[in-house]
Amino acid sequence: MLVMIIELLVVLLALYVGSRYGSLALGAISGIGLCILVFGFQMKPGTPPTDVIYIIIAAVTCAGMLQAAGGMDWMIQVAEKMLRKHPDHITFLAPLCTFFLTVFVGTGHVVYTLMPIICDIALKKGIRPERPCGVASVASQVGITCSPIAAAVASFVTISSAHGFEVSNLQVIAVTIPACLCGLMAAAACSYKRGLDLDKDPKFQERCKDPEQYKYMYGSTATLLDKEISKEARRSVYIFLGALGVIVLFSVLQIIANVTGNSSIDIRPVFDTGKLDAAGLPIRKPLAMNLIIQIVMIAAAAFMILFAKAQPKKAVSGAVWQSGMVAVVAIYGIAWLADTYFSNYMTEMKDGLGDIVAAYPWTIALAFFAVSVLINSQGAVVVAMLPLAYSLGLPGPVLLGLLPSVYGYFFIPNYPSDIATVNFDRSGTTVIGKYLLNHSFMMPGMVSVIVSCIVGYLITMIFY
Repeated sequence: MLVMIIELLVVLLALYVGSRYGSLALGAISGIGLCILVFGFQMKPGTPPTDVIYIIIAAVTCAGMLQAAGGMDWMIQVAEKMLRKHPDHITFLAPLCTFFLTVFVGTGHVVYTLMPIICDIALKKGIRPERPCGVASVASQVGITCSPIAAAVASFVTISSAHGFEVSNLQVIAVTIPACLCGLMAAAACSYKRGLDLDKDPKFQERCKDPEQYKYMYGSTATLLDKEISKEARRSVYIFLGALGVIVLFSVLQIIANVTGNSSIDIRPVFDTGKLDAAGLPIRKPLAMNLIIQIVMIAAAAFMILFAKAQPKKAVSGAVWQSGMVAVVAIYGIAWLADTYFSNYMTEMKDGLGDIVAAYPWTIALAFFAVSVLINSQGAVVVAMLPLAYSLGLPGPVLLGLLPSVYGYFFIPNYPSDIATVNFDRSGTTVIGKYLLNHSFMMPGMVSVIVSCIVGYLITMIFY
């Protein structure tokens, strides 16, 4: 038992140190922990999450090409027009915009261009920017478990299928989208009158008395409406949405085939597995959805290069592609480290935790949340923790309903989107507090995750 605890401390220390350095260090420092476990404690290495990594690479390459072609600018322009048309409702509309941008693109890093616009609209309308900005930053990350091409969703589908819970990407987001929207609207409602109005905030009014500060806050306008959108940029969006449509079509037909029992409806190619059934006949299986996502996303990226003038060099230097590759390294190291530890102590885990999660299945959400606070990656949490959850005997529908709990890295405000939001808010109302945890993202984050998990759990209990 002592050795088991020491080895767990090695894992936690590697995750903690990696989170302190951030970026690539999350995955790289996990490698040090892996070295200690394998070479120092002679633990059998786990399995690196190659399937998940391939999906991330394909999706991020496609999203990077979309950004390089200018397609994301057009999408953000559309969002900005809606926000400027209804500025009074920005506390509710801003999180919806950032949420659906993430759902479509599969990464929360697309919001950096939109966030200054949200701040600007709120400030010019006299609305405390902290109200829309805090919940909008949270919403940009909540959308990850609602995107059919995001690593967290793809990982859930792949791992669940391996443990006997057959579910498609579309079935996952059919639960997570309504659940997370309920959570976000609850968070927006709690944020609607949050803090003092600007005309009653003594700190803000004091800044307004300084001519330089006043000019800094009100002297410019953040906007993309004056940017000309090329026909190639629009074409890249059509290609991207078409790729999503193809993926959804495969998922829908797969679901219909499973429900009706008519396999001819499923249009996925079928191949021999190289194995024989009890009668000696070859076993044939349709192409897995994770491979379909990879093929479609890579093809869409190529179409953007050929028909939308997307420049590969520009894509590689863009924020979306770079952040995606950082996520690949993080998931590679973190998930491999976690799988090494849990796979070697699966029997002990079942003995120690099996009775608790059997009696209170929802408690696994606390574990998902706690791990996410440490590792800043929803995809990594799914890859590292979901196999353990299944091994403890938790049913797939329960885990699906609690999937929103893998977002907990708002808890410690060190994630790039949160830090950027603080910097974008020229009014100074969006803050990281003196005591670190009393920051602008804590309340909307906690409300969103708790409500989303409750609603998701109820949905799966009703339909599964």
